[in-house]
Amino acid sequence: MSEFSLFNLIKLFWDIMKSLRYVWLIAIVIIGVEVFFEWFEPWFNKKQVKKWLEKHKTLEEWKKVNPRRFEEITVTIFENLGYEVKKVGGAGDKGIDVIAHKDGKRIFIQCKRKDKVPPSDIREFYGSIIKHLKEGEKANFITTGQFTKQGEDFVKDKPIELIDGIKLEKLANKASKIN
Repeated sequence: MSEFSLFNLIKLFWDIMKSLRYVWLIAIVIIGVEVFFEWFEPWFNKKQVKKWLEKHKTLEEWKKVNPRRFEEITVTIFENLGYEVKKVGGAGDKGIDVIAHKDGKRIFIQCKRKDKVPPSDIREFYGSIIKHLKEGEKANFITTGQFTKQGEDFVKDKPIELIDGIKLEKLANKASKIN
């Protein structure tokens, strides 16, 4: 008797599953579309930024973009220089917007689209990266503007390179010649 009821229970379960096959199919398609767009959106965005950067090669144009786009421009420049790059920026990035890898070394990058970067921003960034840095690694603080004398003095004995707008434009030009 228990075998008969178990068999009926399995058959009932199978019939229910068969009747819901379109629901399962729709669920699988929805999940597939989500996975595709999780892959496609960053790829497409990267292509857009690269194309935009080819047409907008000057610092003056970069000063007009929003902070997120400036981070994407920085990512593209470092990719063009041969780095493997991961964008970290956003809420909770703890001061690290980009991590670039090359030759087994990492560079932690902070991007600020400002006319003048105060030393407090640099000190805050240094506090964020110091625990992550390993021997021979460094950090770059990149801006579209300039750094104060106090900020430049602060980094003299630290593994931080300050890249102002003019240096960034030169890096971008160097990167475009490589590619």
